[in-house]
Parts: sequence; C-alpha cells; structure tokens
Amino acid sequence: MRILSGELKDHINKPVELEGWLHKKRLLGGLTFINLRDRQGIVQAVIKDKAQVDKLRGMQIGTLLKINGTVVDEARAPGGVELHEVTVEVTVPVTAEMPIEIDKPLSHRSDNLDTLFEYRALGLRNLDESRVFKIRSELLRLIREFLYQRDFTEIQTPKIVATAAEGGAEVFKLDYFNKPAALAQSPQLYKQVMVGVFERVFEIGPAFRAEPSATTRHVSEVTMLDIEMAFIKDHNEVLDTVGAMLYSVLNGLWEKHGTILEEMKAPELVLKPDFPRYSMKQIHQMYEDANKVDMSQEIDLTPDEERWICDYAKEHDGSEAVFATDLPRAKMKFYHMAKDEESALSADLLFRGLELATIPQREHRYDVLVEQLKSAGIDPNDPGFSFYLQAFKHGLPPHGGCGFGVDRLVEKTLGLGNIKEAILFPRDINRLAP
Repeated sequence: MRILSGELKDHINKPVELEGWLHKKRLLGGLTFINLRDRQGIVQAVIKDKAQVDKLRGMQIGTLLKINGTVVDEARAPGGVELHEVTVEVTVPVTAEMPIEIDKPLSHRSDNLDTLFEYRALGLRNLDESRVFKIRSELLRLIREFLYQRDFTEIQTPKIVATAAEGGAEVFKLDYFNKPAALAQSPQLYKQVMVGVFERVFEIGPAFRAEPSATTRHVSEVTMLDIEMAFIKDHNEVLDTVGAMLYSVLNGLWEKHGTILEEMKAPELVLKPDFPRYSMKQIHQMYEDANKVDMSQEIDLTPDEERWICDYAKEHDGSEAVFATDLPRAKMKFYHMAKDEESALSADLLFRGLELATIPQREHRYDVLVEQLKSAGIDPNDPGFSFYLQAFKHGLPPHGGCGFGVDRLVEKTLGLGNIKEAILFPRDINRLAP
C-alpha cells in the first residue's frame, strides 16, 4: 500500500512503498541519493545496490518512480527520515532534461518573471513555489468557514453577461451567437438580486478587467471574493463583518501554519480585532501634514497614501489593516448609497499598503436606484439591467457587501512583490499562455 512522505514518521524501522516524481539525484561517496516528491513533500532515499542505481541511468528529473525501502531516523534528511535498503521501479521514464532547476529556489526578480511564468507548469513543482498555492488554498478554506458559520450561502453567477455591471470601457467584449456580450467584471448585479432569496450570499470566482495596465497590482483576470448581506442595521455592520473576516482568517492561518509562513519569510502579522477607521479626507490631510504634499484634489487615495496610512496605522494603532471611510460621491457607483452631498456610504479596506476591497452600503430603494442609473447614463430598460431592477421593484431590504481581491490578499499575506506571483497562471496585457 502506498505511503505518503508526510506519514513516514509513523513507520520508523518498517518497510514502506512510495510513489512520486524524481526530484533530485546525486552521487556521494559511492552512494546514490535521490529525493522523491509526492503531494505532501519530499523524502530522501539512499541507494547502495548497483542494480538499483542502474535503473536510474539516463532518467531525468520528473521521472515517475515507485520505491520500496525501510524508514530510518536521519535528522539531516528532509522530514527527519530517509529510506534505506531501497529498490526502484521506473513507472514513467523521462529522458528529456528539465529546462529549469526545480530543486533550487527560483528567481522572482522582476526581470525574471516572464521566464518564471513561461515554465510555470514545471516551476510549480518546486516546493517553495507550490507552497504559495497551498497557503492560498488554506486562505480560501478559512474564508469559506467564516462565512458558512455566519449563515452565508455560496452562489455561482454567470461569467458571460449581456452588459458590463461596472460600466465603462474596461470590459472584454465578445460575440455570443450573434448577440453582443461581455465577460463579467464582477457578479455585482446577480449577488444583489440573490439577497432577495438567501439574505446573505458569497461567491469566489473569476472577474475580468480589460485594463491596459502593466503594474505589480493589476492583471486581466482576477479571483474575487464577493459578499452581500441583507437586513443590515447600517454601513458599519458591513465593515464590521468584513473586518472580522480578515482578522479571523489571517490569525487562523498563522495559528495553523505559522512555522511554514516563517520559513516562507512571510511578514509578521500585526492586527487587532477592530481596524482603525479614517475618512479619506482625514488621510489626505494627515499625508499632507506628514509629507508636505497637497492631496486634497485627489478623487481617490494615491498608492503612496495607501502605503503611508497602513504604515501609520501599524505604528500608532497596532494594525496593518485600516478602513478609509467616506469615499467621495464622485467615486460612487450607481448601486452605492449616498451619505450626503459630498460622500458615499462606502469605504476601502487597506492592508499592508494595498486596497483589498471597496465596501459600500447599496442603494436598495427602487426609485432612487432608477434615478442613479439614469444619472450614470444607463437605460433602465437595457436587457442587462431590467432583471436587476425587477428584484428591487418587488422588494430588497437594506444591504451591503464588497468585492474582495483574493490574489492581493495572498500577495500581501506572504510578502510577495507582484500580484502575478500569487496566481497560478496569470493573465495580463502581454500574457495569454500558458
């Protein structure tokens, strides 16, 4: 019966059988050492028998092996154990030489990212690379657990839509059986409609933005966590929920995987349960006072301001996460609720210098929503919006939510330098494959 590498500690001095990939091979003092990789990690095997060594001649990294041996303690070996008295069976031979060295750290310098992504299918076999996506998977599990515990229902919405929910030109257009269509920028319209059914919903899925941006924070296909919750008391209830989620998820990750995160050199977590809140006006003024640069005419926070307020909050409030509240009405989408003549009931969640989410209360009043659609230049009778308005016409309660960037969360949790490093197969203005 096959044993996995992570189980070997339970089989000291016992014979075992493993299957996996040849990860590394080296000669040392007449002995052949190999590392076998499976889904739980790697195990070192020591091969003395010449007949067994000969089976590996000409075999390259990536060869599939079945090995049998006895588990022995060895503190210097990966995992603290290794296999002795080894016999080898080559199940899938590989004779082509690997174009990259997956048993060594892969460069993440900006000038090497294209090479990194060109060989992504192979580079992800590197243990350091694959651990990024094990952490990503764990973050998603913790997010789901948090939301399920609070009675959210997970939904799936269409990614081919009749019109752009966010409006504007940053949309991928396509022909859908001779009808104009687009790739969804977000599930915004659908998740709001669904609070009329389930009250609390969430979705984790792709969103598509045709932004001609070549930055460390933008890609054309992102993974978003979308949340919507109804019968809210006020906007603060939405902020409290999203803040509690981030606090719970990140602390849960460190509690369970702290050793791995330290090995990955992830930044130490500095958070408190209640994230500090500063209005956007306050942040502009605080930044100006500290840096002697007038930001009062900016409609949004600049990247420098986002970094600065997170550093400030970390030092003065004990939290690397901060809410920038009272976003200006000029930034308001048609489905947001206005607070007053100048601001909206909307806030940005910033973490380690990067916006993770915009969190507004929605406009749930049918007549007001229709007027806001018209003011945004959208025809309420447009087939892409008529179904949306139908739900409001027949009763939606006060609600709010957010679109939360999963890729950005992974990037900032691990201290990566580029959002693309947090995505298995990133898509940007220059890359459509692999």
